[in-house]
Amino acid sequence: MYNERVINEFKNPKNIGEIPDADGVGTIGNASCGDIMQIFLKIEDNRIVDAKFKTFGCAAAIASSSVATEMIKGMTIEEALQVKNADVVERLEGLPPQKIHCSVLAEEAIHAAIDNYREKTK
Repeated sequence: MYNERVINEFKNPKNIGEIPDADGVGTIGNASCGDIMQIFLKIEDNRIVDAKFKTFGCAAAIASSSVATEMIKGMTIEEALQVKNADVVERLEGLPPQKIHCSVLAEEAIHAAIDNYREKTK
């Protein structure tokens, strides 16, 4: 069902955990599948200097969280907002059609974390 890249990201995920003094936190859940994804961001000078995640879900959700947090590290906020679920799927070298929603959760969690940051810094 999963390709080797997805399995590797699931077995060896990067950026697991919380950032205690996170500048932005985004939590997204999908009731239809039970996946819940939380992304934590540390932002300095409009740039994401660290990103971590906590995800309760399937292998695709964990793999999507891992690659999404890796992708956005070093990006400006504006660049991170341009990351789409298709970019996550491409980085994972594909997901089964019934698991594409996991990549959507990653995109939405990034947006939610940035929205949270912007609310805090108004």
